[in-house]
Amino acid sequence: MSSFWSIWISVISLGSLVGCYFLLRWCLANKTGVEEGDDMHHEFDGIIEINNGLPKWWTYMFYMVLVWALLYFLLYPGLGNFPGILGWKSSHQDIRSLAESKAAMAAARENGEIVQYDRELEFAAEKFDPVFAAIAAKPIEELLQDEEALKVGQRLFLQNCSMCHGSDARGATGFPNLTDDDWLYGGSFEKIKETLHLGRQGQMPGWLDAMGEKGIEEVVEYTLSLSGRSVNQQLADKGQARFAMCAACHGQDGKGNQQLGAPNLTDIIWLYGGSKRAVTETLNYGRNGVMPAFDERLGEEKIHVVSAYVYSLSHK
Repeated sequence: MSSFWSIWISVISLGSLVGCYFLLRWCLANKTGVEEGDDMHHEFDGIIEINNGLPKWWTYMFYMVLVWALLYFLLYPGLGNFPGILGWKSSHQDIRSLAESKAAMAAARENGEIVQYDRELEFAAEKFDPVFAAIAAKPIEELLQDEEALKVGQRLFLQNCSMCHGSDARGATGFPNLTDDDWLYGGSFEKIKETLHLGRQGQMPGWLDAMGEKGIEEVVEYTLSLSGRSVNQQLADKGQARFAMCAACHGQDGKGNQQLGAPNLTDIIWLYGGSKRAVTETLNYGRNGVMPAFDERLGEEKIHVVSAYVYSLSHK
């Protein structure tokens, strides 16, 4: 925070406390010229206004609140860049990566700093790590029969995976459906764990420069024909010859290659859409979807648990 904003916040915060104090003092002063307890000569519906001061219990409570607020500003960060006497902070600021976060946590621990976020993580680790360890010790065959373990995996999925694959794991355009039996890199339990550990990087290049618009049109027709679509057969026949450039990844028969993550083009499952327009866009510009690695974020035990849940979705 810049010095200007630090001063700005401090002045407003302290000024508000001072303003409340003087407002209270002003309300306590008798400026009516009428003695306390006398009639103010205001009457409405039989109710007569009496010149009474503010209740003392309320006044003392107001003073206590002002003192509490001042102590809070002194003990905790709240006045701009002032860190507070206790040195407490809610979290590490300006963190841009997991590595920076871990380094900041280690430094805070060495310096004896009080960081609430770090304490919450330590509490969670102490409480839940034994639970994850016990579940992770079970093989996949046992986990598929353990409803409580799968519920734990589901919660991990909702926290870490649902923003892309959806809360029901059915995916969206560009994000695979995890509930069917179609897998780019393989759907075995070990392959799912490998995907979570290492992540995946799509490497479908764009072919517009190499094929030209006419060539793209021909290959699109042939590609759509592989899944039984009605196409312009003349264009599809020409596209079949050009498909040799695609066969290196998708195979001569177009059934894909899970070693490379190349999708099967003969079914009706399309990650980025199966319309002629969508397939044309894919061939023109390529696709480079990224599945992030969760190895450092979750660790082996949690990956084992969430992999079991994902595996269970397509292996009832």
